[in-house]
Amino acid sequence: MIRREGKRPKKGGEKDRERGNSERERERSGSRSGLTMHSRPTGRNPHELYYLRMQRTREKTDKMEESKATRKLRVCVATCNRADYSKLAPIMFGIKANPDEFELEVVVLGSHLIDDYGNTFRMIEQDDFDIGSKLHTIVRGEDEAAMVESVGLALVKLPDVLHRLRPDVLVVHGDRFDALALATAAALMNIRILHLEGGEVSGTIDDSIRHAISKLAHYHACCTRTAEQHLIAMCEDHTRILLAGCPSYDKLLAAHHRDDYMDIIRNWLGDNVKEHDYIVALQHPVTTDIKNSIKIYELMLDALISFNKKTLVLFPNIDAGSKEMVRVMRKKGVEQHPNFRAVKHVPFEQFIQLVCHAGAMIGNSSCGVREAGAFGTPVINLGSRQTGRETGENVLHVRDADTQNKIYHALELQFGKRYPCSKIYGDGNAVPRIMKFLQTIDLDEPLQKTFCFPPVKEWDISQDIDHILETQSALAVDLGGTNLRVAIVSMRGKIVKKYTQANPKTYEARIELILKMCAEAVFDAVHLNCRILGVGVSTGGRVNPQEGVILHSTKLIQEWSSIDIRTPISDALHLPVWVDNDGNCAALAEKKFGHGKGVENFVTIITGTGIGGGIIQHNELIHGSTFCAAELGHIMVSLDGPECMCGSHGCIEAYASGMALQKEAKRLHDEELLEVEGMVDLKAESVSAIHLINAARLGNRKAEAVLRTAGMALGVGIVNILHMVNPSLVILSGVLAAHYQAPVQQVIGQRALTSAQHIQVLTSDLEEPALLGAASMVLDYTTRRIY
Repeated sequence: MIRREGKRPKKGGEKDRERGNSERERERSGSRSGLTMHSRPTGRNPHELYYLRMQRTREKTDKMEESKATRKLRVCVATCNRADYSKLAPIMFGIKANPDEFELEVVVLGSHLIDDYGNTFRMIEQDDFDIGSKLHTIVRGEDEAAMVESVGLALVKLPDVLHRLRPDVLVVHGDRFDALALATAAALMNIRILHLEGGEVSGTIDDSIRHAISKLAHYHACCTRTAEQHLIAMCEDHTRILLAGCPSYDKLLAAHHRDDYMDIIRNWLGDNVKEHDYIVALQHPVTTDIKNSIKIYELMLDALISFNKKTLVLFPNIDAGSKEMVRVMRKKGVEQHPNFRAVKHVPFEQFIQLVCHAGAMIGNSSCGVREAGAFGTPVINLGSRQTGRETGENVLHVRDADTQNKIYHALELQFGKRYPCSKIYGDGNAVPRIMKFLQTIDLDEPLQKTFCFPPVKEWDISQDIDHILETQSALAVDLGGTNLRVAIVSMRGKIVKKYTQANPKTYEARIELILKMCAEAVFDAVHLNCRILGVGVSTGGRVNPQEGVILHSTKLIQEWSSIDIRTPISDALHLPVWVDNDGNCAALAEKKFGHGKGVENFVTIITGTGIGGGIIQHNELIHGSTFCAAELGHIMVSLDGPECMCGSHGCIEAYASGMALQKEAKRLHDEELLEVEGMVDLKAESVSAIHLINAARLGNRKAEAVLRTAGMALGVGIVNILHMVNPSLVILSGVLAAHYQAPVQQVIGQRALTSAQHIQVLTSDLEEPALLGAASMVLDYTTRRIY
């Protein structure tokens, strides 16, 4: 056995003594530090040790929370092309404006760095953003193979950049192949991803890419309610989905009213061009049908040449097929044609002005179906690239654009028109919502995504629907003879906030007040967490709801005939606007929120100052050929009855309206036949229909006779309605409804055909039928839109 010098084997006693010394030394050491591995510290009892440990735990927790509170969220925004930068720039400005909350990193790749596409990275630098990395990822060739190689090249280069930047969140936009590479790299490197504009549908390979990115992303900021529902249907967690709206709308809605817009237009199209007298053309290749998309592009250029209007043509994007499209453009001599200006890039702020004031926009760009709607600019959408997109009424689709004549005819139909402004894709408040959403991201949450698979039973509704029903709202306007009212109404029919002013006597003052009250309500809606989907207007008189025009007003509202009410409201608020008669609105209110819910055929009758109403037949509102259907107050029940305000005699309104009862009350008062015991002395000018009703209740036989005649007239009129349209329910609405229910039901039982005598008469439970009906026009249309 070999031993080291200076060492000798220890005997058993020595080992025991050494072990004891070591243990005593550990005890002394533990006594000084307050901790031991196996023994209790000397001089401390168990309670002291417990509280000491609790104090240190709290101190450690406080330090961790303080560190977490002071830490900024590192957000990396990656932009690939001119189009996605227009959506990402407002978010980048929002992040930059909150330096205490966020750190911004910018990565630029894709066509931003290619000279043929305008070297658009320079506009990012001009916006004073520091570009952290520029990645040349495009393999030229503009065919399918080049797109695949570009994705591969991006995947090779991105890991080093993401490893160096170490972002907490990567913001990715849309449906481009570059964005797919970004999302793939970030997901594999365990970086959280916020995807913008997921859940949308456009009908090409972009759909597949967009949905693939959505499945890789951890958070979603979508633009429309339909897109949100698509994401939920794709099993994405609804708590990580934000219905924000399109960020570009924040910029375009705030900036499109510029005084120098004509200078911008002339700069791009020449000094002789006029507003609404030029065309913006932007057509991209469809990668799943390149040959056909090139043919459509050629036919579009031929139609534009023949149409003979000044035209701004933007070069197509870098997708497969774009090189062939540029060859077609040059073969047609577009760049030398006096009516054309072909450009690779237009700054977004200037592009807004060009689209806003164009006579039409043509092509298949998403800008045509999204941003152009905010201005009411007419759009001709060619081919299949935007199939499935939600669009406003400003878009005319030419799906099968197989001839030049078809495209030319579409230009004739659309050029120079103006449509109501649409806010399908945003209301100008997307960025504040996204900033709040980013602040809620908890980096301590597990990074692994979880999917919310649908329940087996289809009636098990997830809680996100309740949230949607509470936040999706409409702006309702009610124009009465005395007051002008505006309300924010939720999907559930709750009036969140109401505004009331006296209705002005002149057209100018009335329009000015409507716009002022609506603007105030839209501003308040943001703070009330209400998304305004549109504006519904209820007004007296005969209305053309298709054009939004009041044809003839009642005598109670002056200067209110042949009035286009839709256009000024839509132009001012950039929202779609619906208009209808107050009687029809009352029927719509009952259909959505009242006794008519789930009833296929019913009639609503308003008993107020006048008599009106609406007819629902097979779940649809009846307007008639000249929009005077359901003028129920002017059904004649006597050939020689009292004169009606319409000029005829014997109408229901001449017997049973509030004005008719007031007239009879004043007559009885003048003849000293109205006063009975229990009623206070009245002055002639203060006598109303309520006094007549109270007198009848107190036993005044003359008053009872008047109300009996009024109830009989209304009952006979309703019997005529039952025999004409045969509804299954009659709903009485308005201040006089409760007084008429019993006599009307009695007349039906006595005078209706046997088959109609069982029809029930109910009084409405709705307090604000006009406002709720105006809101229902918005809520029903915007939430059931099908394309």
